[in-house]
Amino acid sequence: MLQIRPNCEHCNKALPNTSTEAMICSFDCTYCKQCALIVFENVCPNCNGNFVERPIRPHKLLKKHPASTKQIFIPKNLEEVKKNQNSIKIIPPAKR
Repeated sequence: MLQIRPNCEHCNKALPNTSTEAMICSFDCTYCKQCALIVFENVCPNCNGNFVERPIRPHKLLKKHPASTKQIFIPKNLEEVKKNQNSIKIIPPAKR
């Protein structure tokens, strides 16, 4: 089950359960659309996977399966990210 993390790991933007700005990779790394698509160019800086829009958990299920309240804020070294990105972003996500 997705954790539904509450913030962008890079810029710390709030991404509550109802946010349509949240993007995740297959490991649930969570970034805002700006960071995921513009800054990281659809390459997760943690695992090199791609990003997809995070779904919104229905309100009626939040009580039984609450969204995470644990914030993860680990801004990335953009110089290092860019070095890695340049070799990865040209590879289609299915072949990374």
